[in-house]
Amino acid sequence: MTSERDRQKELEHRERTLREREVELRLPEMETNIHATDAAFYQTVKHQPENIQKPWMKKLILGGKLFALGVIALVAVKIASVLAGFIIVGAIGWVSYKLFLESKKTNL
Repeated sequence: MTSERDRQKELEHRERTLREREVELRLPEMETNIHATDAAFYQTVKHQPENIQKPWMKKLILGGKLFALGVIALVAVKIASVLAGFIIVGAIGWVSYKLFLESKKTNL
């Protein structure tokens, strides 16, 4: 029984030494492979669309948008002021009707 254990230990020892030798042999090969292949160098280039607008064209478009926004704001203010005028005149008319023209009924 001890011989069986000794034999098993001897086999494990041999396997371990074989693995260590294999690692020692493969390590230099792997290092040479790593250092031998240099990474390819690619020059990067900024993507430029084919129909590039000129800077002055961009500014012109932005100015047009700003002008349109200003016109829309002025129209909105004008409409709001007219509506407010109608509401004010209507409120004054209603109050004056209630005060002066509505018949007063007195309860005796």
